[in-house]
Amino acid sequence: MSSDVRKLPTGFGRLWTAQTVSSLGDGVTHAALPLLALTLTRDPMALAVVTAAGTLPWLLFGVLGGALVDRWDRRRTMWFADTARAVLLAIPAAAAALDALSIPLLAAVAFLLGLGGLFFDTAATAYLPDLLRRDPALLERANSRLRGAQTAMSGFAGPPAGSALLALGRAVPLLADAVSFALSALLVRTLPAMPRPVPEAHESLLRQARAGASYVFRDRVLLGLALRPAVGNVAFLAVETVLALFAHDRLGIDTFGFGLLLTAEATGGLLGAAIASFLGRRLGTGTALTCTAAVEGLAVLGLAAAPNPYVAGLALAVCGAGMGATMVLAPSLRQAIVPAHLMGRVASTSRMLSMCAAPIGAFLGGWLATAYDIRTPLYAAAGLLLAMTAVTASMTSNRRVEAALRAAAPDHPASEEPAPESAPTLL
Repeated sequence: MSSDVRKLPTGFGRLWTAQTVSSLGDGVTHAALPLLALTLTRDPMALAVVTAAGTLPWLLFGVLGGALVDRWDRRRTMWFADTARAVLLAIPAAAAALDALSIPLLAAVAFLLGLGGLFFDTAATAYLPDLLRRDPALLERANSRLRGAQTAMSGFAGPPAGSALLALGRAVPLLADAVSFALSALLVRTLPAMPRPVPEAHESLLRQARAGASYVFRDRVLLGLALRPAVGNVAFLAVETVLALFAHDRLGIDTFGFGLLLTAEATGGLLGAAIASFLGRRLGTGTALTCTAAVEGLAVLGLAAAPNPYVAGLALAVCGAGMGATMVLAPSLRQAIVPAHLMGRVASTSRMLSMCAAPIGAFLGGWLATAYDIRTPLYAAAGLLLAMTAVTASMTSNRRVEAALRAAAPDHPASEEPAPESAPTLL
């Protein structure tokens, strides 16, 4: 039976629900944290510290975290990470209630939340191909639904809710995110158990981590898939660091309007996730990834030049569409071509490259805004995105993608199905 008509297993529904609930809480915090920081300071570099702190765990522990996930039970890892993050958020909530919030505290909380996210995201990425028996078509469908739900909750519903909850009290959005993590942890406990990864005999953790990293750097498709979000995160974090200030000072947007601006990006993300499979079939996965990269760069350029909130919202929606499609196509391809025993390390190495680039983008955005103008980080980000498109286009071309899927065919029988005639091949 074709994987296009097979149903996703029941366990996927529970995983989807868990991540949907957690993403709603993330969206609340995503809007609330920069606004909380703005109540404490208007220094762009101080805001950059809070933004960058959440990405530092990937720089410090990214590859080692992937090696640990390849040793541990992945379901249990997800449960523990969500539970720990629920408990952690009680600390800034209490500080907010006692009027004791500070930039160092927000930065520390962002760092520890990022550490929990490292283990949860890596374990979830490695768990999904096991759950779906590494079927490429099912992986694409599953990632489309996961990305769509994540975008809807963390970008569409969460930010306005975070802005509204902040009006009720500074602790309220943090407590809401804590509840979301707790509910997600309970759902993760009900997921079906999967066989633990087979341990690699007589290899140290560091050696296993290096093996996962070298696997990425030796494979041009995997390296291209990793470089794109790495360069992209430099650009997007440069934008995100100053976005609240840009929206307030240049576009005249208030607190609630800022939440709506983020919602525009999420709306585009929903569309992008929904049409990702269509783009992959019509253009081929490689060409689709190149097109979405170009769209992101042009959209950020439009945001930088936006004369009013409406144009800015449209530009963010277009950028979100490109990102949404990318976040379905790229992970699905990676999960289909990487061996199961390396999945945690490859996923964490790829994510580490992208997340390590994020602090550079955050500080670059803060510095450019301080030294030049609040629009300068946006123009610089657009230039980086367009340059990255040109560099990675050949690395993830249709020809290379199809060759990688053929090479993985013995481990993934479903990939032996003939490609749709509508998907062209780049020679």
